[in-house]
Amino acid sequence: MSTHRTLNDWLLLFALVAMWGSSFMFNGIAVSSLPPLAIVAGRVGIAAIVLIVFVYASGRRLPALDRHWWPFVVVALIGNAIPFYLITWGQQVVESALAGILMAFMPLATIVLAHFLVAGEHMTRQRALGFAGGFCGIVLLMGPAALAGIGGDAVRIVSQLAVLGGALCYAMQSVLTRLIIKGDVLVAAAATLLVASLIVVPMALWQTPLSTLAPRWQSVAAVCWLGVVPTAIATVLYFQLIRSAGPSFMSVVNYLSPGVAVMLGLWIMGEQPSPNAYLGLALILIGIAVARRGS
Repeated sequence: MSTHRTLNDWLLLFALVAMWGSSFMFNGIAVSSLPPLAIVAGRVGIAAIVLIVFVYASGRRLPALDRHWWPFVVVALIGNAIPFYLITWGQQVVESALAGILMAFMPLATIVLAHFLVAGEHMTRQRALGFAGGFCGIVLLMGPAALAGIGGDAVRIVSQLAVLGGALCYAMQSVLTRLIIKGDVLVAAAATLLVASLIVVPMALWQTPLSTLAPRWQSVAAVCWLGVVPTAIATVLYFQLIRSAGPSFMSVVNYLSPGVAVMLGLWIMGEQPSPNAYLGLALILIGIAVARRGS
């Protein structure tokens, strides 16, 4: 595999940063009046519908139901159903800043998994140094107050472990996608999200019937955004980037996404980031540059 990163790779990367960087804020809005499983069901259900419409409108078709669907089942579970639920459930308790620190575990896990499973993704000293520097930037970006939140009572600890479990799932997904997902990326994304919706939607309806829900319109709008942008569109771009540039390069998203969260807080929520936030972003960018030189 060539380690050369094209302009298209970088454009895909920054598009995913913008899409996924917004998801923590919208998750927080959605969870204010909807249970986590209902949010995940709405997210993957909407995404599946959007992508299936695009597949058939473009003249493509989903593959026949046979053994070739097993990769879609694996990725649907590890990359959609399980991490979406774990992170959404954890965000009922865990603040977005602390969730960002925990999610930064994903690229660290990815470079370890890729080292053993993906050709051309061997861990070098420079790559490890760059990712370590990026993680320090994440910690600085989120601030000492977020670090002070680690620990606490049993519910809080379990919630933190849930977010960490979601990050680990994403790391596994990024490696497995490169190894087992083949063919057209739009078809693969649609099939994966269809499987995820067939798993999650019945469970959500069983747990919380529609007649018992009373969401605010903001939560409904947030779920629609999560379904269309950070899930449907982002999944297609994600598969394309994994195939083109590999899982370690894709994991850089997790260092840049917190910067999007800071900007959304500044522009939309009226928050004032501390000087540490800007210094943290600088460390993240330096870490990415160092890791890329080691790729």
